[in-house]
Amino acid sequence: MILVTGATGQLGRSVVEALLNQIPADQIAVLVRDEAKATTLREQGVSIRVGSYDDTASLERAMQGIDRVLLIAGTDEEKRVEQHRNVIRAAKQAGVSCLAYTSRTLKDRTTMVNKLMEGHFQTEEDLQASGLGYAIFRNVLYMDTLVFYVGERGLKHGFRLPTGQGRVAYALRSEMGEALANWLVSGPCENKIYKLTGSEASSFDDVARVLTELTGNQVTYTPVEDAEFEAQLKARGVPETLIPRYLGFQTDIKNGQEDETTAELAQLLERRPATLREGLKVLFSTALV
Repeated sequence: MILVTGATGQLGRSVVEALLNQIPADQIAVLVRDEAKATTLREQGVSIRVGSYDDTASLERAMQGIDRVLLIAGTDEEKRVEQHRNVIRAAKQAGVSCLAYTSRTLKDRTTMVNKLMEGHFQTEEDLQASGLGYAIFRNVLYMDTLVFYVGERGLKHGFRLPTGQGRVAYALRSEMGEALANWLVSGPCENKIYKLTGSEASSFDDVARVLTELTGNQVTYTPVEDAEFEAQLKARGVPETLIPRYLGFQTDIKNGQEDETTAELAQLLERRPATLREGLKVLFSTALV
C-alpha cells in the first residue's frame, strides 16, 4: 500500500495519476487536508486519509497499513522541518518500510542565498538518521515555473530577471510525478539520493530563443540588477517580506545552483525527458494558438 501526501497539490496529483495508470486504486492512499478536494480520487477507489503535517494523531492514523510513503515537501517554509519530522516519526511508529522525500537539487548548501531552502537538507538529515528505509529525490526547478517567470506579457514585451546567465536543468512537473510513481511501484528502497533533472541545462537566453521560434515573435530576456527586480515585485503588489525570498531564489539560479544534469530522471521514466522546446510548446500551448 502506497501513501502519497499532499495529493491534491500539483506534484501530488501528477504522482497519483501516474500510479493509477500502473496499479489498482485500492493499493493507493492519499493524505489530504480537505476531503472535498479529493472527491474524484475517492470515486476512483483511492483511500482518502484526512490529516495534516501539524496533526500528529491524524498522521498516525493515516500511516496504518502503509508500506511506502511519499512525503511531498510542505509549503509552509517556516514550519516545514518540524512538520516533516512529524511525518517521519509517524511512519516509523507505524512500521512503514520505506519513506521517500521530495527535496531540491540545489548544488552547494554552503553558498545558498535563499536560506529557506536549508529546510530540505535538514529533512534529508532527519530521514537518514531515522532508521527508516528511504529514498531522497532532489528535484530540479520545474519547467512549469517558466509560465510564471515569462507570462503572456513577457511573450510580447520581453522579460527581465536578475538571473544573469545562470542555467537550470528544467524538467516538467508531470514527468517528475511519473518518475516518482514508477519508483513507488517498483523501485528499490536502498537509502539512496536521486537527482532528478532534465537532460540539458538552459539559460534564460535559451528560453527566450525557443519562445521566439515557437511564437514567431521576438521574445527577449534582459538580465537586470537586484534593485530593478525588487521594484518590479513591489509594483506587482508582492509583500515586502516575500521579496527577499524571491530575490534569493533568483540569485541561486544566477550562481549555478540548479545547472547540474543527471540521467536519473530518464532512467526512472525509461525515456528521455522533454527538451526545453518540447516542454515550452506544451506549457505555452494556449499562447501559441
